[in-house]
Amino acid sequence: MDALSSAQNKLLPEMSELLKKRYQILQSINQEQPIGRRTLSEFSGMTERDIRKETDLLRDQRLIEMKTAGMVITSQGEEVLDSLKSFMHKLTGIADLAERLKERLGISDVIVVPLDSDKAVSVKNQIGKEAARLLESYFTDQPKVAVTGGSTMAAIAKELKSEKPYPALKFIAARGGLGEDVLHQANTIASAFAEKTGGAFKTLYLPDHLSEEAYTMMMKEPLIREMMDLYEQTDLVVHGIGNAKEMAVRRQSTTEEVAQINEGGAVGEAFGYYFDADGNVVYRIRSAGIQLEQVQKAPAIIAVAGGQSKAMAILSYFKNAPQRTVLVTDEGAAREILELTENLGGN
Repeated sequence: MDALSSAQNKLLPEMSELLKKRYQILQSINQEQPIGRRTLSEFSGMTERDIRKETDLLRDQRLIEMKTAGMVITSQGEEVLDSLKSFMHKLTGIADLAERLKERLGISDVIVVPLDSDKAVSVKNQIGKEAARLLESYFTDQPKVAVTGGSTMAAIAKELKSEKPYPALKFIAARGGLGEDVLHQANTIASAFAEKTGGAFKTLYLPDHLSEEAYTMMMKEPLIREMMDLYEQTDLVVHGIGNAKEMAVRRQSTTEEVAQINEGGAVGEAFGYYFDADGNVVYRIRSAGIQLEQVQKAPAIIAVAGGQSKAMAILSYFKNAPQRTVLVTDEGAAREILELTENLGGN
């Protein structure tokens, strides 16, 4: 936080809190428009009474409009959001937080969005928006992009936009299917990325979790070998990071597998690998998807995950993540990661 913002925060702390609140509301409306007050209340984590009071003021200032379908942001509102973005990051300490986390994790860069996606759904959408803008900046240089699944990855797909098509792009599903949540599977997300950008996509129509016999057999199939070759050629990997226990449930892991994961002290998961708090791989599933060694060879990597509850999972993965990785996360996760590393005596 710069000297002016710091002085203002000390002299009028209530003004800073009010500004943060109204900025968040305006940002949420911009993300989810058209949106009703009740839905906005759920997205922002604020009471309906607060939402009504603040949105009435925003309407009077002509920053939003009330329509039959819900509230929408005006062009003036968009200008205010763009103008305040840098200032808000300084005011809230987000810019400093991102720099500290970047140094602590020892990676290329960190992008932090305000608030905590565990407490407000709109924050996950904002993570998706920031990750989408970052991903778009790679399009001309990294045409082969491997993508994993998950709700945060789906948020990126929603926010992708392209003023011109990129036919040279190829999005490759980095995983097979995960349970019954089709919308969050890597195949679906790769397809959505391609549709938004005018690129092509390659899917992996296999269960994400294979028996030893099925894995051995499938790895001999020409189509699977083709996918494995594509993973070797990947220019950019975009992936989420999961909580170990949650991912074990999503994968419908057996009792024996869950026991191994728990006994190993796993806290985080990525690419089918389960990591303990020290970053050691304590369990891995048999999968025809992208392998950790292939990820580590990729010229560019974007990791996307947020929420205070994901802090330990993120930290465990980054114990061994390539230095060139860029992390897109939220304030809740960032602050918790820094607190965890301080309590553990640094890295």
